[in-house]
Amino acid sequence: MRSGEALRSLSLQRFSTLSLSKSTSPTIPITAEVLRESVTSSQWHFIKHVTGELNPTLISATLPDLRSSPDRVLTFIENLSPNCLDISCYCLAISILSRLPSPKQATHLLKQVISYRLASHNEIFDGLVSAREKLEIKSSIVLDLLVRAYCELKKGEDALKCFYLMKQKGILPKVETCNDLLSLFLKLNRTHLAWIVYAEMFRMKMSSTVCTFNIMINVLCREGKLKKAKEFIEHMQCSGVKPNLISYNTVIHGYCLRGDIEGANKILETMTAKGIEPDSYTFNSLVRGMVKEGREKEVSSLVVKMKSFGLIPTAVTYNTLIDSCCSKGDLEKAFFYRDEMVKIGIVPSVSTYNLLIHALFLDGRMVETDDLLKDMLEKRVLPDGITYNILINGYCRVGNAKKAFKFYDELLSRSLQPTIVTYTSLIKVLGKRKRMKEADDLVVEILRKGICPDLIMFNALIDGHCANDNVERAFDTLSEMNKMNVQPDEVTYNTLMQGYCKKGKVEEACMLLEEMKGREIKPDHITYNTLISGYSRRGNMDDAFRVRDDMLGAGFNPTLLTYNALIQGLCKKQEGVLAEELLKEMVSKGITPDDSTYLALIEGIGDVDSFLGRKDTS
Repeated sequence: MRSGEALRSLSLQRFSTLSLSKSTSPTIPITAEVLRESVTSSQWHFIKHVTGELNPTLISATLPDLRSSPDRVLTFIENLSPNCLDISCYCLAISILSRLPSPKQATHLLKQVISYRLASHNEIFDGLVSAREKLEIKSSIVLDLLVRAYCELKKGEDALKCFYLMKQKGILPKVETCNDLLSLFLKLNRTHLAWIVYAEMFRMKMSSTVCTFNIMINVLCREGKLKKAKEFIEHMQCSGVKPNLISYNTVIHGYCLRGDIEGANKILETMTAKGIEPDSYTFNSLVRGMVKEGREKEVSSLVVKMKSFGLIPTAVTYNTLIDSCCSKGDLEKAFFYRDEMVKIGIVPSVSTYNLLIHALFLDGRMVETDDLLKDMLEKRVLPDGITYNILINGYCRVGNAKKAFKFYDELLSRSLQPTIVTYTSLIKVLGKRKRMKEADDLVVEILRKGICPDLIMFNALIDGHCANDNVERAFDTLSEMNKMNVQPDEVTYNTLMQGYCKKGKVEEACMLLEEMKGREIKPDHITYNTLISGYSRRGNMDDAFRVRDDMLGAGFNPTLLTYNALIQGLCKKQEGVLAEELLKEMVSKGITPDDSTYLALIEGIGDVDSFLGRKDTS
């Protein structure tokens, strides 16, 4: 019986015996040939149906026969249960996919294998080497793709290890792979590793491309070595590689970041002398540099120069000016630039609106924020993830949970993603509104999305639970932090201590102080003030002063809160004389009493004005 007929017979048999016990075995076994036929004829339903009876050995035997149909391999793998796949199967599939004109499918599967931690970098590398040999692939492309997949996932160390494994095997990586590594280490600000890779390229006698040189120029600029960056351009030319606009723009940008506008202009002159005309990025860098140095008045002359090259200011140019004004709190000037860009026919971008909306929130001008959002929508500028995150964070900050969640729902409906900061803001506002059940549910949602809460989010949760008198749940959250290897800090413990002290459990709070020290978390003045306040409220003044002494011993000077807590405690116990002494000490140290101080003193001393030596002028 031919394989196609066998497949049809098997399918028919399975269809007609669905009601039978699952233990019933088909009369026709599933072979590699049957599977190959099912893949080439796109029988995905059948493959899904029999996936429980497949195993890695059978899949590994089938995949080499699919070399001529690489476009179907990814779909085949995705229709299989993970239980019938091992790293050898994945590596065979990836190697076949690497033969496609586009590397997307192979890279996609590689990133899945890496992200799901199905194997170590060594195991994946060895698996791909074996697959290459089995499939008789001479190209290094699949190993290059492995390095590049690690780069895309920002796993620099694994990428570098695979790079060295290629070198050990005598397999020369493609220059594009090396460029990806260099670019990653630049982005990660691990420039020393970029130099290591560049040196290895030199040892392997690999020819650098203009992209390679540009990355290394960027590395030098990042390291603040602008003079060497200039020299590197000359080195490029000596190596027979002609510098391009990006080469010069990178150095100009470096000088502008340093605030050396004159140095940047010299590079611009050199560049134009060599026949390379600047672009908008060149001038936008110069604008940023001038703004950074407070030389906004010179921007107009720069715009004239820009126009002489046939360029006009862009939204980016104006956004730079608007950003500068917003940072300084000069919203009037920021809106002036917005109006000016509109006058000359430049449509404000979503970034323009984001800058202005954020600045309005910071200035507490909520009504104008709503107006600006309406204007944005009228001009058909679609809000992006940043817009929504700004709006959500802004409304959370002012305690408007209703509006915050309205924009949160809009954000999700548009398949945009909140940032972890946004989630934290939502948790905080829910805490303020005594809606901690919803906050906990939100964390569950975050975890389902594969987002790991960070320290700040956990602290917000703990604060919310403590503020809502649920210290037990706050400690559950601390346990969850420990399970997720998120290390608590002094804020975490201070919040928990405040929760205990609020309930009068100062001894338990003191135990937390010892736990802090055991975890090498340094207490701060808030830690000590919390305990002092807790003891003072209970009237345990000896303990309160003992903690005050510990505070001094730890190098922290008493604050207004320290004195107020102690004075209030003494006054409640009618220890007016001691309270007077503390007030004298407080004033002598330049700490001005506030309303809380005076209210406590009135209760404990009575004639505060007389004590302070004030005369009745009435």
